[in-house]
Amino acid sequence: MISKCRARVPAGVAAAAAMLLAGCATTPSTCPPPPPPAPHTAYEPASWSDLPGWNSDQMQDAWPAFLASCNAAGRRQRWQGVCDAAAGAHPVTSGDVRAFFERYFQPFAIEKQVGSQADAVGLITGYFEPLLYGARTPSSAFDIPLYAPPPDLLTVDLAAEYPQLRGMRIRARLVGRRVVPYYSRADLNRDPALEDDAIVWVNDAVSAFFLEVQGSGRVRLPSGETIRLHYADENGYPYHSIGLYLIDRGELKRGEATVPAIREWALAHPDRVQELLDADPSVVFFQEEPLGNPALGPKGSLGVPLTPGRSVAVDTSAVPLGAPVFLATTLPDSNTALDRLVFAQDTGGAIRGFVRADYFWGIGAQAGAQAGEMRQQGRMWLIWPKGEPLPGG
Repeated sequence: MISKCRARVPAGVAAAAAMLLAGCATTPSTCPPPPPPAPHTAYEPASWSDLPGWNSDQMQDAWPAFLASCNAAGRRQRWQGVCDAAAGAHPVTSGDVRAFFERYFQPFAIEKQVGSQADAVGLITGYFEPLLYGARTPSSAFDIPLYAPPPDLLTVDLAAEYPQLRGMRIRARLVGRRVVPYYSRADLNRDPALEDDAIVWVNDAVSAFFLEVQGSGRVRLPSGETIRLHYADENGYPYHSIGLYLIDRGELKRGEATVPAIREWALAHPDRVQELLDADPSVVFFQEEPLGNPALGPKGSLGVPLTPGRSVAVDTSAVPLGAPVFLATTLPDSNTALDRLVFAQDTGGAIRGFVRADYFWGIGAQAGAQAGEMRQQGRMWLIWPKGEPLPGG
């Protein structure tokens, strides 16, 4: 049955239409308001002078990151022209790089549009590649395992039978003939199949946890060799914030649950560290990969190594992977400007929003401290090839 308030009235029944409208006017409770307009990404044309810090950014160190994006994104038709031009260019100074982008690209302010309302400010966070210390075999010094995907871990993909579940995979294990959820973090040590699946053993449970959160990291072995671990699979449980766990129990105040603060709490409460970590039932399993260029981070979702200070993770519904972006924000817990050309080379489960970016700080403890404190407001401009249709077009 069609609601009177939602029915389309044929032109030949004007009197009936008038009665319906009168009814809606006198009995508003029977006529729900129309749904609010859905938010979407808007790209507002801008000039280079609109970008704060555009003329002062030391862009020569951004050029290799741009070429890396071209190696991946340049295979797409709309990028072919600018990437071919980049392959033949040999900029030496920041001015040369700036001139290239001004010649071949156009900036667009990224905005969240809801009806006639636009919001150009969003959340900018940071991430990094952890550096841990470990060994190939367990000992009293190295007793925290980091696992490869266990052989009894099943992945159940129902998309073939239920297309609406595309992309949703269930992690499970077999108990007799029954398929049951895989072990949670608290129960993981009950799995006998894991005994021979530790890639490496490290010396710090909290650092191991944050390596799982980041999805990749490095481990330095006693021999001096450094290996890289990268996300391979997971146990199928949703991520639960251990910072929120401490806030809910009054251990930390809201707004104070940064990575450094969580580490300090763990040092002060060694007998409760496992309780804290078990609050997140999800577990990440790793695979070992070649380290490659030690100055670069792990490969992001674009498939190229991340460049410290020049790579960001984005929501691809607003920013296509590979695209240059100009970021205007501030340093962690500061009003000092951080304005620079970056490249959308990664994604993340928590990176959702129209004006949203996760800034890659680099490798090790100092980068981790900066990333852990970063929760800033910022603006973003899409730097898009001239003459090419905008995303979604």
